[in-house]
Amino acid sequence: MTPAVDESCVLDDGPWTHRFIGANGTRFHVVEAGTGPLVLFLHGFPEFWYAWHHLLPAVADAGFRAVAVDLRGYGASDKPPRGYDGYTMAADVTGVIRALGERRASIVGAGFGGMVGWTAASFHPKMVHRLVVLGAPHPLRLRAAIFADPRGQFAAATPTLRFQIPRYEHVLTRNNAAMVRGFLRDWGGPDWVNGPSFEPYADRCREAIRIPQASFCALEGYRWAFRSVLRLHGYRFVRLMQKPLVTPTLQLHGALDTASLPRTAQGSGRYVIAPYEWRLLDGVGHFPHVESPDLVLGEVLRWVKS
Repeated sequence: MTPAVDESCVLDDGPWTHRFIGANGTRFHVVEAGTGPLVLFLHGFPEFWYAWHHLLPAVADAGFRAVAVDLRGYGASDKPPRGYDGYTMAADVTGVIRALGERRASIVGAGFGGMVGWTAASFHPKMVHRLVVLGAPHPLRLRAAIFADPRGQFAAATPTLRFQIPRYEHVLTRNNAAMVRGFLRDWGGPDWVNGPSFEPYADRCREAIRIPQASFCALEGYRWAFRSVLRLHGYRFVRLMQKPLVTPTLQLHGALDTASLPRTAQGSGRYVIAPYEWRLLDGVGHFPHVESPDLVLGEVLRWVKS
């Protein structure tokens, strides 16, 4: 039996402030630094707000209000049993923006958080000033590739398709969440995985996923994405996501990403009619924000200032 941990384990001291805010009927944990135009950071799986610990202070120093949020169900945010569908999580993002007293924000999302970023910009375009996505194809591009590319994206998605198995969260947290380290290792670039910063970061993510209910909630978003394919609200979601994005979008993708293949992500620009840029990052896997934070920082600042 793997012991659970307390959510206080994610309240790291640093050049930032921890706050709890109410948005969309849920309490969210946010980590804030600096003043200026809002840049909101959305982490991916199997991470939490700490995914942005390199970028938060640097973006704040550049004259922005940098805020990282624990997504619904992760870290120190609330863990309700429902609400992990695309509609609700997009509304979470805009609710957090309003709760922070802002009318709009630039959004930076990685992995699953990038998917949420795509959706928020699509459903609530007036509230998203600029969008930066890392390691995240447009949701419709990913859906199409899973069906059309069985040896490629379908095979790459197989580990997350296992999340459909009931009570799989107990497998995820077994042996102090050893599987989380496995995901980070398998999806990360070799330079980072074999470097000195990998094990400490993996340990932080393994600890955070062992907060009670966090593992269940982390899998629910993937479960909804799969099950919605066969349901009416999933059909509605696809119809709504087909509306072209009017938010200027920068897409950064690791050339060695084995979770979301570069060839899957590359077609995402067809869904954007605003200014759009694609950049492939050599030697980088699924986690550019921790693998190559200086490179990502430069690209984020360039885009949100433009």
